[in-house]
Amino acid sequence: MGNEQDIVEDKGVSKFSDLWTKEDYWAIWLGFFVLILGMIIFFPKATDEVKLNIANANATLELESDRAPFKTMAWYKAVDAKKKLKATSSPEGKWIKKVTSTPKGWKMNPVDAFLMSDATAKANAEKAKEKYSKAAASEKVAMANAAATESAASFAGFSDASKNAEAVKAIDAWRAAKAKASKAKGKIKSTGYNQLPWLILFMLLLIVFFGVGYTVMGGSIVKFAAGFVVVFLVATLAYVAAGNGTMKQYGIGYAAWAIIFGLIISNTIGTPEWVKPAVQTEYYIKTGLVLLGAEILFGKILSIGIPGIFVAWVVTPIVLVTTYIFGQKVLKMPSKTLNMTISADMSVCGVSAAIATAAACKAKKEELTLAVGLSLVFTSVMMVVMPIVIKAAGIPHVLGGAWMGGTIDATGAVAAAGAFLSERALYVAATIKMIQNVLIGVIAFCVALYWVTKVEAAEGNHVGLIEIWHRFPKFVIGFIIASVVFSAIYQAVGKDMAYVIIDHGALRGLSRILRGWFFCLAFTSIGLATNFRELKEYFKGGKPLILYICGQSLNLVLTLTMAYIMFYLVFPDITAKI
Repeated sequence: MGNEQDIVEDKGVSKFSDLWTKEDYWAIWLGFFVLILGMIIFFPKATDEVKLNIANANATLELESDRAPFKTMAWYKAVDAKKKLKATSSPEGKWIKKVTSTPKGWKMNPVDAFLMSDATAKANAEKAKEKYSKAAASEKVAMANAAATESAASFAGFSDASKNAEAVKAIDAWRAAKAKASKAKGKIKSTGYNQLPWLILFMLLLIVFFGVGYTVMGGSIVKFAAGFVVVFLVATLAYVAAGNGTMKQYGIGYAAWAIIFGLIISNTIGTPEWVKPAVQTEYYIKTGLVLLGAEILFGKILSIGIPGIFVAWVVTPIVLVTTYIFGQKVLKMPSKTLNMTISADMSVCGVSAAIATAAACKAKKEELTLAVGLSLVFTSVMMVVMPIVIKAAGIPHVLGGAWMGGTIDATGAVAAAGAFLSERALYVAATIKMIQNVLIGVIAFCVALYWVTKVEAAEGNHVGLIEIWHRFPKFVIGFIIASVVFSAIYQAVGKDMAYVIIDHGALRGLSRILRGWFFCLAFTSIGLATNFRELKEYFKGGKPLILYICGQSLNLVLTLTMAYIMFYLVFPDITAKI
């Protein structure tokens, strides 16, 4: 675990007791517990009433698709009706959101992240109502115009191309106005809030959640609880900093702030010894990665098809291997484990791949920290710069989305960058990243195999092939099982019902929220466990930075090239349907 002085691990042959004494297995059990709990809470929301509403909406969609050659207003209204069907809207879903919610966004006063009086909330609501009334009026005008142009197209039997084009343009304008009005309406909240009691309750629940495994593995839950209060506090402050309006604008998320705050503490006053039992980087993030597996749904992967698979599964291994060879042969990096960890971090999917790869090749804690730090810095830059470059260069949004999905490291940053362009770009970018995330387990296994049979064998460390199993990050098994099971369930219940009870139920209603917190706790732990003096030797000559820049440059060129070939030259028919 992150702090080995508290947990004594047996480095011998795997035993049955590993199932409850090893960190990787506890990550699996805790992840499965969350996923099963989510299914128990949200799956019963697939009621007959929900099924009837879905059937009615689908009937309208089918009717409108046969009636007109474009998406009509009735078609969009039917889609909106289905989108409103969310298991997270249930009383249970709302309660879970209240307990697990991160601090709220704020502009000038950070106290607003936790606390707001009814009077202040009412005053803010009055200001928001003014913006909403204007947005609602614009929506009304846009809707009337869309209805008129669609009616004109319908009167012509949808055979007049110019009238059809006018209708499509007007309907798009109505959708944009509707989205703007909906966003403005969401800011009208006339009641205050006090999130502090809920944050305290959530912290206590997490102490029990992680503390049970920590205790069974040989630690003291009392020591863990005492240290966890500090770790949770720093993680919460990271969410507060990321919630600032300016920080949101520049894309500086909770991950960067968690590491920064942790580094400030560890490199000034130093992380107190009594806090260190709760500084468990891998324990937190491995549990989060098991939860991530449930979001990797094969049905969604196939929706992009072969083009997406080529972009994610062909380019990624090429970039990883090439970057590693470049680091060894050209840069002459003294640490092979650092070289491999940075190569995997940059080419696959950032922190998640770095954690798995570092475990497979037994990289040092400082090397993992350095790789993660480089990833976060470049991710923050790329998520802001790439959408601007794509817009300025006039790159099609499908191509731009695929490019960002294959090169920006963090899943959240990919979604943010895609949303900056369009819904289409967001869909492609997020799906490509999802396909790429599947490689976490494959890369971990291949690195473990290569390290045992080639690297360590060449260094004179002859070990048996069973060492590959010891090196392989066991939490990846949980990641794969979660992906397979949820993919099967998704297909079994159908896309529409899955949207209700999985996408906006077990995942968004519980799993994804907790995953975000677990990652934040992990990043906080990275900062608290890192001392710049320990990293100094790894920065000699700037080789890690050069490696990352060169590898990412290759990644950018190859991904854009492959995306263009696959989406626009080989499979243009698939692109047209996205």
